[in-house]
Amino acid sequence: MKPQKVLILTNSEKSFVTLDNPPLRNVIAVNSQQHYLQQATTPNTRRAYQSAVRQFQAWGGALPADETMIVQYLLAQANRLNPRTLTLHLTALSHWHHYQGFTDPTALPGVRKTLKGIQRTHGTPKRKAKALRLEHILILVTYLSQQPGLKALRDSALIQMGYFGAFRSSELVVLTVEQCQFEPEGLIIQLPRSKTDQEGQGKTKALPYGRLPLCPITALKQWLEAAEIQAGPIFRGIDRWDRLRPHALYVTSLNPMLKTVGKACGFDFVPELSSHSLRRGLATGAARAGASFESIKRQGGWRSDSTVREYIEEGQLFDDNAADSLLNPSQ
Repeated sequence: MKPQKVLILTNSEKSFVTLDNPPLRNVIAVNSQQHYLQQATTPNTRRAYQSAVRQFQAWGGALPADETMIVQYLLAQANRLNPRTLTLHLTALSHWHHYQGFTDPTALPGVRKTLKGIQRTHGTPKRKAKALRLEHILILVTYLSQQPGLKALRDSALIQMGYFGAFRSSELVVLTVEQCQFEPEGLIIQLPRSKTDQEGQGKTKALPYGRLPLCPITALKQWLEAAEIQAGPIFRGIDRWDRLRPHALYVTSLNPMLKTVGKACGFDFVPELSSHSLRRGLATGAARAGASFESIKRQGGWRSDSTVREYIEEGQLFDDNAADSLLNPSQ
């Protein structure tokens, strides 16, 4: 009987081997398990963990580590790193010990108590992106409508789609024509995968038509027509000669774009702007407009109820405000 051949994939090459002896089958099983273990963690998270472990080793930490070494590392970094960064480092070291089959020293009481003390001593509020209001979006879109060239059309569509769709930047830049279905009521988008859908079950997002000048569907159609995009990535790079590039935008290009346009519009909060300003802005703005909790959560694809409640509370800080009853008593 002719030996069965299988394909082995590694990080650097691929090769065929035969399954005619147990050692080879064991090698294949180990490679397959390593592949699926890697896929269990998102690439961004994996890179963050790897960087944290490297920093620990660069400091002088040895792996596997014990409780004393982890505590010494926390003490050495307490004045240098943000407590949230130290928490990430502990999570990375915890994962390393778990998957290497060692006892996890980061879970021991001495480590956790030390981290808690560092958090209480050095903790600072988490820096939040500026939540853009609807009037800010109108200013941005109006400014871009007065600018010539493809880039202005693309950026207007990006901003409106990102805001009204409450897209994550990683979702927005990879949108393709094939994912979009135009309907009389608006646009239906099929997202094959997102941050909260790592298993790839898919998610559907809907965007309705709006009254001009704010209408994400109209802005998208104008961009696609002007750029003559009929298939593939929707939001693509544009060179200095206003020529369209074939590949999709990099996710890192959204923040500089938004800051540049915001500066041109005279915003005094440009340093606080990021692509998350669009997503956060939709949640807080919709809350002020009376949208339900469920509809806000659905549009943004948030998994955590607490995150949505935080945005809603931020948008309704002046609603039913105790001080308002004293400052502006009803007649």
